Amino acid sequence: MAYTIAEPCIGTKDTACVGVCPVDCIHPTKTEPEFETAELLYIDPETCIDCGACEPVCPVEAIFENDFVPEKWKNFIEINAAYYKK
Repeated sequence: MAYTIAEPCIGTKDTACVGVCPVDCIHPTKTEPEFETAELLYIDPETCIDCGACEPVCPVEAIFENDFVPEKWKNFIEINAAYYKK
């Protein structure tokens, strides 16, 4: 089970989660060109190892285990996955 970044990240894009991810599965980072135009950060469901390190450091509580994404933000599971299918 992967983690998903949901709506509270929009406009925030705090990268504390990027710094704690042991497998570099959260993008775009501040050094990537698309960081400025991205609406939020995204977790690659294929690379995520379900460690949960990102969840407690998110200042806007936007990161959830996929099984616990609030109903109103369930669409963000596919939004995160679609980012990596480009």
